[in-house]
Amino acid sequence: MSAGRPRRRLHLPAWTATLYWKFAVFVIVMCCVLATVVGVLVHVLVGRQTERQARSVALSELDSVADAYVAGEPLGRNAAVDPADLPAPLRTVALRGERGTQLAEHKGRPVMWAVTPADGKALAVHIDYTQRDAVIRGLDRAIIGSSSFAIVLTLAVGLFGVSRITRRLHHTAQVARRISTGDLDARVDDPHVRCPPYAQDETAAVAAALDAMAAALQTKLHREQRFTADVAHELRTPLTGLHVAAELLPPGRPAEMVQDRIRTMSRLTEDLLEISRLDAEVEQAETEVRQLGPLAERAVLATGLQAEVRIERDTRVETDQRRLQRVLGNLVSNAHRHGRPPVLLTVDGLVITVRDHGDGYPGHLLDHGPQRFRSRSASGRKTGHGLGLTIAVGQARVLGATLRFSNAPDGGAVAELVLSPPVPGPRRAPSSGPGGP
Repeated sequence: MSAGRPRRRLHLPAWTATLYWKFAVFVIVMCCVLATVVGVLVHVLVGRQTERQARSVALSELDSVADAYVAGEPLGRNAAVDPADLPAPLRTVALRGERGTQLAEHKGRPVMWAVTPADGKALAVHIDYTQRDAVIRGLDRAIIGSSSFAIVLTLAVGLFGVSRITRRLHHTAQVARRISTGDLDARVDDPHVRCPPYAQDETAAVAAALDAMAAALQTKLHREQRFTADVAHELRTPLTGLHVAAELLPPGRPAEMVQDRIRTMSRLTEDLLEISRLDAEVEQAETEVRQLGPLAERAVLATGLQAEVRIERDTRVETDQRRLQRVLGNLVSNAHRHGRPPVLLTVDGLVITVRDHGDGYPGHLLDHGPQRFRSRSASGRKTGHGLGLTIAVGQARVLGATLRFSNAPDGGAVAELVLSPPVPGPRRAPSSGPGGP
């Protein structure tokens, strides 16, 4: 038995998913249904009443014609015995000896027929129904026109009302996205929150909850930042004492191990202090116009690690030399610590790429960026504290640069630093000292 062909799903346009258009469709459908129901009811009721009046007039006219027929007087131009265009059902009713009425046509015009038996024949009379029919048609047109106007007016008023709600929801969503990117100072500040009459406003409740969440997160983050900074600062004094004490130990392997651990703890403490300053956003770049290629080469030399530097397209940039070297040094060190050689640093205009040939960055780093104290290789093995890349991202932000992380198709981690172009206008001359190009 062959497998059936997969059914193709119907994909609606993206705009149909918005609350604005869902409300518009709902209003149109409900107004159309309501207008149709009301219009049909009015049409049926007025039509029945009009027909009832026409039947009463026709039967009254029929009584007069019947008296004239019995008296042998002229019947009039609207009456006749067995007229040719008398509807067959009425003729049958008259032959059965009964009276009856029916709305039909006479010479192409609507009329109300009324019949009564007369000597085995059908005595019929008709009255003109054209004016009454025109009244009903006019009523139908008025119903359609007024319903269309009511639909348009209701839709306009409804869309105006819902647009105010959707604008507030969009603003709340924008603030939520800003908070998710780290801007904890962002607030909705919905004025309805401060008005007691709007206490039941769901949109205001969402805005108030988001503002409260952002304030709580900001308070918690500031506490953590202060705690980290205090701990790192308090650790510097005992570490200094330990370093001095370690220098007094007799030479040997134990002394080397103690000194190495003290240096590791000192670097970790300095990294924590630097992260605290970056989190507090008190760092400011001291920029100078410099040649980018030599800056990259000096950053690699400062690490004392092996890395091939390729300058494909050199350029001048306005940047902070110390912070740029800090970013590049951390990227090169991370490539050696967590990847495999060869490590390649490429300068291509305002873009600097650092690549290794290891297992690549882990998935959580590619999805959420570097996270302190969470550093694992792509294989899941714990490999460090995660502070180096966190500092690199923070210093890049101070420089106004963008740092992106990805994995090469043929293997290896790729960090791409995109610097900002120099600001037009007067620029500071490059330093001619040892730090110059």
